Amino acid sequence: MISLCMDSAYKQLVLGLYKDQELLAGISLEAFKKQSETIFVELNRLLKETNLDYKDIDRVIITKGPGSYTGIRIAMTIAKVLCSQMHKELYTISTMQLYAGIEKQANVILDARSQRAYVAHLEDGQIQGNTQILTLDEVKEFIETNPGIVLGDADLIGQDVQKVDFLKNFIELEPYYEKVENIHALVPDYLKESDSYKV
Repeated sequence: MISLCMDSAYKQLVLGLYKDQELLAGISLEAFKKQSETIFVELNRLLKETNLDYKDIDRVIITKGPGSYTGIRIAMTIAKVLCSQMHKELYTISTMQLYAGIEKQANVILDARSQRAYVAHLEDGQIQGNTQILTLDEVKEFIETNPGIVLGDADLIGQDVQKVDFLKNFIELEPYYEKVENIHALVPDYLKESDSYKV
């Protein structure tokens, strides 16, 4: 089975082509606000590198948010068009899951601007409770009461930023992929009003 994994929801652009569990080719680069300029160039390069065509892809997996208002829509729009026109299966995961992977215990922090952040506690790839939007002081309290490695924008609360292997995490999270039954009805998981989301 050939899988295409895509994430453009936040600062990174992540693209991976996999055969079953094996990574054939992929990129993970910081491209904040530049994903739309880069995604097709890189995707076509990866397909050429692996001698694959869009028709060879069996399923597409994307992040559904939270993240940048525009960023989330880039990969999601491509995935919806590809899957609806070429009859491919579409799956989603949370951006928070992609950052945490299958860490036994992890706290993911993503900058939501205005001195706030998205935060979630995850165990073995699953979000415990809900992803929340908290002030940075509240995030510190959240971290103190939820043990685990801090991933994402840890510098917002004065901690070191940890390197994340997004390409590895994408495929290891396969047990938690959520199948999209109605592709046309799929919408991003914004968590806050869109007018304050345009970062």
